Amino acid sequence: MRSYLILTMCGLFLIQYFIPSHWLQYLVVGISLLAFIGSAVNADSFPRMLGLLMMGIGIIIEFNKGDGLDGISKGILLILPLLCLITLAPLLSLPLRLGGYFETIAFLLRNLLYQPKKLYAGITGTLFLLSPILNLGSVRIINEFLKDLKLPPAMSAKSYLVGFSTSVMWSPYFASVSLVLYYLKVPFNDYIIYGIGLSLLSLLVGNLLFYIWERRHPLCKDSIKEVNLEKGQRNQLIKLILFVLMLMTTCLIVESITHWSMVVIVCLFSVIVPLLYGLLTKTWREIIPQLVDFRDHTVPMMNNEIMLFMSAGLLGYAMKGTEVANQIGSLLTILAHQSFLLFAIAIMIIVLAVTYIGIHQIAAVGALAMQLNAQDLGISNLALAMLLLLTWSISTALSPFSGLNLMVSRFVGISGIGVGLRSNGLHVSIVAILGIVVISFIG
Repeated sequence: MRSYLILTMCGLFLIQYFIPSHWLQYLVVGISLLAFIGSAVNADSFPRMLGLLMMGIGIIIEFNKGDGLDGISKGILLILPLLCLITLAPLLSLPLRLGGYFETIAFLLRNLLYQPKKLYAGITGTLFLLSPILNLGSVRIINEFLKDLKLPPAMSAKSYLVGFSTSVMWSPYFASVSLVLYYLKVPFNDYIIYGIGLSLLSLLVGNLLFYIWERRHPLCKDSIKEVNLEKGQRNQLIKLILFVLMLMTTCLIVESITHWSMVVIVCLFSVIVPLLYGLLTKTWREIIPQLVDFRDHTVPMMNNEIMLFMSAGLLGYAMKGTEVANQIGSLLTILAHQSFLLFAIAIMIIVLAVTYIGIHQIAAVGALAMQLNAQDLGISNLALAMLLLLTWSISTALSPFSGLNLMVSRFVGISGIGVGLRSNGLHVSIVAILGIVVISFIG
């Protein structure tokens, strides 16, 4: 029943985007709240407690502001695109799974076992390529490939966080990019080059640091003959790269022609691409069971995400215009006029402090994106978007409560603080400094 509520919520949102209607908006908000309640009943204890707390605070703030039910509806409508995105985006993994791409990646990574530097580059590069489409599922898949190889926990912690966190800064299939660009009204076409540039910089820094770290902590002194990929496997890797490039390019073309929201475009593609794949390859017998499994298992497993995203989104919207938000906005404006460096550091400290106590980045970054005015700060919307996304990426890696950190911590057997600060603190610090320098020139 929950899966039908969630999928109905997504379908109605897409319909009302193209056919605006007040009654349809109220209907989709009502179904969204029912989906939230259903998810709350089945969510894990900590996300349930945190989600209910954020939702409760958001509702109280809206009533104190005098906006009441209308404010609550607007807050939920504002976060609905992101809820649809995280719900529908996993459908894009179906062509990859059915096309046999995962087996080729597994062979490639296992083949690099006795070459740690190449293996590290392979893991981070694969996550850079797959995470935009598979989100956290990419980390789970890579871990499945490698768990029998008994890699050192420090290596896994470094490679998983470095590879995944890059996508937070550039992928339109991620809530981070979609949310920030949506709130700041920055076209994805204008942002993508800068976002990919920041991501590649982070990837480069991560690999250089691992090269230095591995020299001090040799992982393997053995050497075996590397088995070359067969022609078919090489072709599979090339097809995978072309598939990702095709998706991104087509999204950019559609956005430039239609001027639709990139979130909506990605949601539509998430549904269309698997259906088109089944039509072109005539694999309907394989596709249909996968779609049924998505409906019956994947969607109901999103309880935690639905709770945290909806409650954090409402809280972030409710904070807009409050006395606390106005004071923070005024302070940040003063800092921005004094020094961009001080302003950027303050942004990072605020977001890290909030996410370190368990509040999702959507609430912290979303509230800042809605509260801050780039013109008042003396910078461009593009520079502000880059700074917020850089901060989101850093907090994703460092916060012991982020989905990435919790997952990697469970896989490698290291505490959340160990995975974040101890294993990746230096990388995050260097990327933060270099990122702020780059953004200061753009701003």
